Amino acid sequence: MDTLLNLMTPSLLVYALLVSLFAGMIKGVVGFAMPTILISGLSTFLSPELALAGLILPTLITNGMQAFRQGFAAAWQSIVRFRAFMFVGAMVLLGSAQLVRVLPSSVMFMIIGMSVAGFALMQLSGWQPKLPEKSWRLEAAIGAFAGFIGGLSGIWGPPTVAYLTAINTPKVEQMRVQGVIFGLGAFMLLLAHIQSGVATWETLPFSAVLVVPAVIGVLIGFQFQDRIDQKQFKHLTLIVLFVGGLNLIRRGLMG
Repeated sequence: MDTLLNLMTPSLLVYALLVSLFAGMIKGVVGFAMPTILISGLSTFLSPELALAGLILPTLITNGMQAFRQGFAAAWQSIVRFRAFMFVGAMVLLGSAQLVRVLPSSVMFMIIGMSVAGFALMQLSGWQPKLPEKSWRLEAAIGAFAGFIGGLSGIWGPPTVAYLTAINTPKVEQMRVQGVIFGLGAFMLLLAHIQSGVATWETLPFSAVLVVPAVIGVLIGFQFQDRIDQKQFKHLTLIVLFVGGLNLIRRGLMG
């Protein structure tokens, strides 16, 4: 506790816990957006590096819950199906994470924010892209892009979800695949930021404290997610993507 109070005041810690609870609830419903909500919410009153450190463990634990919700065999099938995405994304994430202290991320936020918001808006208006379901080149390319921005910002969900939505992945499978992909990304992010110096003995206790409200939020969100059908799930996913894209644009404009 003393370590936490050296990083922030008690009132700021309460705010951080509430942000984590809300992020968990949204993740439980649509299967993503936790890093986006955490980095956006926490960085409004904490330093960007502390906010990035804070999201690592809640993201890792809750993605494990999501990935293995249908059991190990189902999770393994998802790993095999999207192995190109995960392998390339993980390798690129490790490299780009080392740039977090020297490379401004505002331009990257603008690029991904405009791309994701534009994609979601076109989908919501009725446009349906036709992407091949089994193209390892396309899968690897999108995985590389997601890994690159993930290493810089801790946010790799929007391009991943946009890809899974574009190939019309069924709801239950999409939730599981997102958990597997994001879980691997969270693990690689932890390793990468131990190396970069963002995840330290001083900052990881803060991240650990945020796990509890995040897990509670996910369990609440799961209850809502189980009650919605495929069409509602896709519509809600696109709305969250659009809002997340606008938020990334905002962060880019703020520098």
